[in-house]
Amino acid sequence: MQVISKISRQKNNPERYNIYLNESYAFAVDESTLIKFGLTKGKILEQFDIDEITYEDEIAKAFNRGLNFLSYQMRSEFEVKKKLLDAGFGEAVVLEAIRKLEKLGFLNDETYSKALLETKKKTAKKGPRAIKQDLMKKGIDKDTQSKVLESFTYEEQVNIAMELAEKTVRANSKKTPMQIKQKVQDLLMRKGYSFSVVNEILDQIRLEREDDDWQHLIELQGDKLWKKYAAKLTGNELRMKTKQALYQKGFPIEVIDRYLDEKEQEANG
Repeated sequence: MQVISKISRQKNNPERYNIYLNESYAFAVDESTLIKFGLTKGKILEQFDIDEITYEDEIAKAFNRGLNFLSYQMRSEFEVKKKLLDAGFGEAVVLEAIRKLEKLGFLNDETYSKALLETKKKTAKKGPRAIKQDLMKKGIDKDTQSKVLESFTYEEQVNIAMELAEKTVRANSKKTPMQIKQKVQDLLMRKGYSFSVVNEILDQIRLEREDDDWQHLIELQGDKLWKKYAAKLTGNELRMKTKQALYQKGFPIEVIDRYLDEKEQEANG
């Protein structure tokens, strides 16, 4: 039999109390645990009482650690669980703390997933496939993933993807339409949009070029290619190699031939 001989508030943490049994320090408890078990001076404790109190206090400590972790930003259950396990709390204690956090509304994977979806849409302009990967990394279960992603409508995906496409078009004004479309396609696929969304965007963007635009573009890209191949090739081989490279970049044959005629005239002139 052991008797509580003294209870003192900790100086560095006023919400925790040191418990003394038979004049010797025994353990510390959170204020909530102190109240729950009615710990007062003179109370008699059996060993099973002490075990229950210390277990409950571990849960309280894990709860507070989890609550502090959540105070900085929203987290998933998976993240909180990992944080508490890494901090040294036992599996059973962590699960009890998580249940308490969920019950009090501090932890909710569906709410968290909805917030993550909105953040990824607005800040990173991500599509459903990429956001699904983010949710998986956060330990969100498949049913919650599906439920949350259903709110990301096809129309909204197209609108966000078009913003990305238009920005890409503006940033690549010195490229051919084929090159620009390839960049748009690559970007949207990396961002996690479906083939149907990507194809719709590619069908909608207009990239016509005037003759003067083609001339300017081919001079920018063609001169670099001509100089590169001219270091090793001459005559018809030089012309064909340059022509092939320009065609692969999306330049029309007539524009390429006109450019190469001019380059050969310069070389022979």
